[in-house]
Amino acid sequence: MTAMFELADEWGPYKIVQIHRPAVGLKAIVVVDNVACGPAIGGTRMAPDVSLEECARLARAMTFKNAAAGLPHGGAKSVIFADHAMPKVEKEKVIRAFASAIRDLKDYIPGPDMGTNEQVMAWVQDEISRAVGLPREIGGIPLDEIGATGFGVAIAAEVAEAFCDVTIKGARVAVQGFGAVGQHAARFLAAKGAKLVAAADSKGTIYSSDGLDVEELMTVKDQGKSVVEFGSGDILTRDEIVSVDCDLWIPAARPDVLTEDNVVNLKARLVVQGANIPATAEAEEIMHERGILSVPDFIANAGGVICASVEYHGGSERAALDAIAESVKRNSNAVLSRVQSNGVMPRHAAEDLAKQRVRNAMALRRWS
Repeated sequence: MTAMFELADEWGPYKIVQIHRPAVGLKAIVVVDNVACGPAIGGTRMAPDVSLEECARLARAMTFKNAAAGLPHGGAKSVIFADHAMPKVEKEKVIRAFASAIRDLKDYIPGPDMGTNEQVMAWVQDEISRAVGLPREIGGIPLDEIGATGFGVAIAAEVAEAFCDVTIKGARVAVQGFGAVGQHAARFLAAKGAKLVAAADSKGTIYSSDGLDVEELMTVKDQGKSVVEFGSGDILTRDEIVSVDCDLWIPAARPDVLTEDNVVNLKARLVVQGANIPATAEAEEIMHERGILSVPDFIANAGGVICASVEYHGGSERAALDAIAESVKRNSNAVLSRVQSNGVMPRHAAEDLAKQRVRNAMALRRWS
């Protein structure tokens, strides 16, 4: 109990729920961080090594992300302690049990995240009629299929051109975490003339200074293979992705992949954060000191939750993409303009923007 209250501050968490259903092997945590702006939207993450602290940090990122994007939603996150690659029949039982357990947690709207997808959200929707990121067949906008988050990352990178010495056309791009977000970010950036030179997943890194064919690499991943099975290029270890020679580096996997120990090896001049909380506070400071421009996570990767909100309120896929482009462009410009004018760290500029919007919403609530 004490540990939970150590996580608390003026913003939240509003509610922490621990779930245990041993009969189906379910162990999970939900953190509803803040609901001042409305019912909280946040992904359901599935991994064996998640924690309460990680869940709380991710929920806070969602509070700021949703507020910065101007969405009528607060922030939340849920984590399920399990291997996402478990057999489908077992996974469905666990997910349906999780959905049943959060049936009355009506201020939380779950969506897909690392280890979950549209199929998983369909099971949740079937149980409690409350989920986003649903398959198209049941009225959803499949954000992973259309690449909503990756689309926003590419928009943020394009905005950043005016604030650093990286030009997207011809830029050498490295993607750490070649999953749904990383793949689509690479695809959209390639369409703008960038060149993917490195991609990493849990098994390793593939690198080629001549460039990697994004569509072919995505096909390899669709076949259930690792990027290291691409068939050409140099195979490096997973963590060597940090030190590859590139202009733009995109973290699109787990939290805290950039630390004070490895960020000094970063050769990129621009980092656009596709993952949530991918850099420690120390790493953020070092990047700023070294003149590496880093677009914060809840500004750059808001495309997924913007898409989810549009879906939840009955909008179309076209409306979602338009909303992503408008919101990410506006907020990236606002944050990076403040960085340029005042010399503040990008994360501090982004947090100030989000906190003011949450603070304004909290002032309108009796309890928030």
